[in-house]
Amino acid sequence: MDSMMMDMMSKDMMSTPGMESMDMSLMQACMDACSACEQACMVCSMQLMSCAPACMNCADMCNTMMRAMLRMQGMNPASMMAMLDACIAMCGYCMDECMKHADHSEVCRMCAQACKACMEACTAMRASMAG
Repeated sequence: MDSMMMDMMSKDMMSTPGMESMDMSLMQACMDACSACEQACMVCSMQLMSCAPACMNCADMCNTMMRAMLRMQGMNPASMMAMLDACIAMCGYCMDECMKHADHSEVCRMCAQACKACMEACTAMRASMAG
């Protein structure tokens, strides 16, 4: 995302009660990780392994998380935290499922890594919001 858009989003967030302390760099890292995870999950799900349903669900969750973060007006801290919790949980589940095939599937290994990175980025963003 370009800096002008981040500045505009930052100003919108400052006027949203409870969202004043949002760290935009953490939000950007979370969105970037969600995007990478979504792409990796879509590729992984095409292999038709037993992790495919988890990958498709994770891709959908990451896409929804990104769209919600881009639509700051009307967002409140409680709903953002709940969505982050759901995204973190879905990425964890997908990562675990893909790791079952990581030894013999490079795509599953890369997907698991993307899921882990997404979990970490969203967890950091959640922690910054919580305290």
